[in-house]
Amino acid sequence: MQIQNFKQVVDEYKVIFFDAFGVIKNYMGLVPGIEKTFEYLEENNKPYYIVTNDASRSPVQLAESFHRMGLKAIRYDHIISSGMLAKEYLDLKVHHGIVAYLGTANSAHYIETSGLHTLPVSMVDESNIDQVNALVLLDDEGFDWFKDLNKSINILRRRNIPTIVANTDTAYPLNINDVSIAIGGIATMMENIVGKKFIRFGKPDSQMFMFAYDLVREQMPIGKKDILMVGDTLHTDILGGNKFGFDTVLVFTGNTLAEDAETRITSSGIVPTYICDTAVIS
Repeated sequence: MQIQNFKQVVDEYKVIFFDAFGVIKNYMGLVPGIEKTFEYLEENNKPYYIVTNDASRSPVQLAESFHRMGLKAIRYDHIISSGMLAKEYLDLKVHHGIVAYLGTANSAHYIETSGLHTLPVSMVDESNIDQVNALVLLDDEGFDWFKDLNKSINILRRRNIPTIVANTDTAYPLNINDVSIAIGGIATMMENIVGKKFIRFGKPDSQMFMFAYDLVREQMPIGKKDILMVGDTLHTDILGGNKFGFDTVLVFTGNTLAEDAETRITSSGIVPTYICDTAVIS
């Protein structure tokens, strides 16, 4: 397993896509020195975007969270979230009625901008359930896991409506030892109970990468081989980037540890184009 220098890899590409959690930040805060990477990209006029499955907050709020941690370079228009695809789907497919959601009020930004009547699952009752025309799973926080998950199941038993999952992650690390269930994991459980397939947006789904690719091509003429996807997780960032035709680089600051990497790559068959210790340019 050959470890390469991240700066030398980056220099070969016109545009860089970064995952957020595990590449730029982790459970301890910003990856130490990561601000140097964005200073380098800015100095060399190399465009970059944060391509994330985080639909817990709007792009403006996600950018502000980086700013509070000390990373000022990232603007809201640099952020491409899976929540943006959920909004696009609703704009195209759901034209009236109520969109019920599981998540925080902040995460509801993505569906509120569609001009639909949005309602947390907790506020669905007999007076309005027949008007619910979609259910969106946005985030693992902001609702009562017992009451609202049970209510969601029964909404889907009564209403033949699309269910949109705006974050495909099944779990995320809380610290070096522990993980927490993410909304993608909750969605899988619900699918098994109601016997229906949900509509999922986020890495490794190709639609996520197409959405990001199209946004970049609106700004400049570019091909897939001009873009590098930087991620810490084989089954989302690397698999999705590979399938779409991007070159990929795996880093060891998040879900994949250096001592486990070779075994995971061999067992999964998911092979990144490059492997680097970190996305920090020193």
